[in-house]
This record gives sequence, structure tokens and C-alpha cells, in this order.
Amino acid sequence: MRKQIAAANWKMNLTLQQGEALLDAIISKPHSLQANQQAVFAVPFPYLPMALQKLAGKANVFVAAQNCYSKKSGAYTGEVSVEILQSIGIQYVVLGHSERREYFHESNQLLADKVNICLEYNMLPIFCCGEPLDIREAGTQNDYVAKQLEESLFHLTAAQVQKIVIAYEPIWAIGTGKTASSAQAQEMHAFIRQQLAGKYGAAVADAISILYGGSVKAANAVEIFGQPDVDGGLVGGASLIADEFVAIINALK
Repeated sequence: MRKQIAAANWKMNLTLQQGEALLDAIISKPHSLQANQQAVFAVPFPYLPMALQKLAGKANVFVAAQNCYSKKSGAYTGEVSVEILQSIGIQYVVLGHSERREYFHESNQLLADKVNICLEYNMLPIFCCGEPLDIREAGTQNDYVAKQLEESLFHLTAAQVQKIVIAYEPIWAIGTGKTASSAQAQEMHAFIRQQLAGKYGAAVADAISILYGGSVKAANAVEIFGQPDVDGGLVGGASLIADEFVAIINALK
């Protein structure tokens, strides 16, 4: 069975003390992760050591960086390399989040470079893809997402691509007042898996976890995660509320 993942993306939120309190609250609440389930916490760079310490020894629980740079090292003031992240024990890195693409103009080629260096250092990318509102309204979302996959991932071997977790973000349904239904989520997840199967074969495609990143909450997690091609969620705002995120963890298949 594919890994089922509840990934918390704290984005640029919480002080250190608030982050510590949130993790303490989540840890204290009843939840269980089965062998095929994981909880991942993508916290701001300064909080990575704290999160690693708080979550040490917790089965199937991981800490992720929210980004990395595309070079191994060098004169890149303010950036953080995969080598640095690996040296403190980080295993997951979120790449290509819609906010990184929009605000920092990250291209598919740059993300291909980031994917490459992550895999070189045995780091596991959570690769984000998804279409904005104008693309969805034009009905060209499949072509748009297919291009993201092709230009950033399809240079990889079958063995490499199976180390990737994909997160689909319907950008048009985030902060717009529009809502993506569970059926729409399933439709795009199935399309992504179909694209992977076309490139790498059905067995490889069936092994890759695809998360949904469109305003997952405790109230809709069971329905969304119940879709056959949805393998969990990349959770933003709801991951900042202990009760919400624990319920989302407990909603995993």
C-alpha cells in the first residue's frame, strides 16, 4: 500500500515558543500512525533543530524543510543547501510550493535542479504542482500540470521518481472563495498518476504517494482522503491548530 501522509506546512508562521507549544499539544493528543502512515512537519528553517528534538523517537514522524537551494554550497547569502539540511538530520524537503512559484518565480527547470540535488543527497522531495485560477477557468489544467511534471520530474529514472512525494495544489481554490470538491481532487490525482504511468509504467505510478494541498481541514479530510488516488494532504492553516491536525492525521487511510 502507498504511504499515506499528513504533512503540516507551517509556512512563515509562529514564534519559536508558539511552535514548541503546538508540537507539545499535538504529541499529547491521542493519535496513531500505522506502518503505511506518516506525519511530516515542514517548519521554518530556524525551528528545524527544535522540531527534530521534540519529535525524536516518534515512529513514522518526520521533519521537513520548506525549501532548499539548488547548489551544494557557495556564496549564496541567505540560502540553505541540502547538505546543510542533511547535516542536522532532515530527510524531507518541500519543493515548488505554489507560493514559491508565484512570489519567488521558481521555474520548472529550477525545480528540476532542486529535485536532482535532493536525490543526490538522499533527501526526499515533496514536489508541489497545480494550476492557478485562469488556467482552471480556461480548462487547460491537465496540460499545465503535465508540463510541470514533464519539465521537473520526467528526466528521472524509475527508481528515482519513486522517491518523490507529489502534492497537488489547486491554487484556484486557495483564498479565492472557490472550493475544490473531493471529486475534482480525485480527477486531478488520477490524471497525475496516469501521466506517471505513461512515463514509468503502472507499477511505478501506483507506488507514488500523491497528496492534496487544497485547504484540507478536519471537516473534509475523511472525504478527501477517501478518494482512491488521494494519499493524504499537505496542510496549511489547519496544521497550526493541534486538534485540527491530529484529526487530519487520524483521517489517513
